[in-house]
Amino acid sequence: MIEVDAIGKNWRGRGFSCDLWVDPPGRCWEDFVHDQDELVIVLEGTMEFEIAGTVIQPQPGAELFIPAGAVHSARNRGRTMARWLYGYRQG
Repeated sequence: MIEVDAIGKNWRGRGFSCDLWVDPPGRCWEDFVHDQDELVIVLEGTMEFEIAGTVIQPQPGAELFIPAGAVHSARNRGRTMARWLYGYRQG
């Protein structure tokens, strides 16, 4: 079981926020760019992330790092709701 509270505490200790996002099947977020580094962990569902042209389908619990300025997309490729944590470097 993935410990959401522990992830939030870890991320805050590393200078990141931590929030939950929920996407229905088929939802795609394309070609985002942020001014700060981002962390992502899939809690449940089948998510695909494309970061600077590299496609990754992380297993639940695997942390992804998206560097500031990288073009990235997030896509729910499953048939169920996907829940994932995201956080941005603070300050």
